[in-house]
Amino acid sequence: QVQLVESGGGLVQPGGSLRLSCAASGSIFSINAMGWYRQAPGKQRELVAVIMSVRSTRYADSVKGRFTISRDNAKNTVYLQMNSLKPEDTAVYYCLVRDLSATYWGQGTQVTVSS
Repeated sequence: QVQLVESGGGLVQPGGSLRLSCAASGSIFSINAMGWYRQAPGKQRELVAVIMSVRSTRYADSVKGRFTISRDNAKNTVYLQMNSLKPEDTAVYYCLVRDLSATYWGQGTQVTVSS
């Protein structure tokens, strides 16, 4: 059994910042990728950022320069630092963790950017 526990979502004004965290626990081995997706109402789920085991990263064009993904291997935790938030960043953010056997998803955390 693998559990992903997300935290850090909430309501923030445009231009503000939030930091999301996702901690993986349970029978998970040799994580090779951790990342974040998001889904806005009426839209498909889209990649936000992913970090591989060799520390390479990939970002959606819409968040480059504003969001930073990082991971703590000792804690099996991935973070997403979100700066200069815009109303269009409003969505449910889902954590993803992939190991040798499967891909696991978090339950989602709401991020709302509004004045």
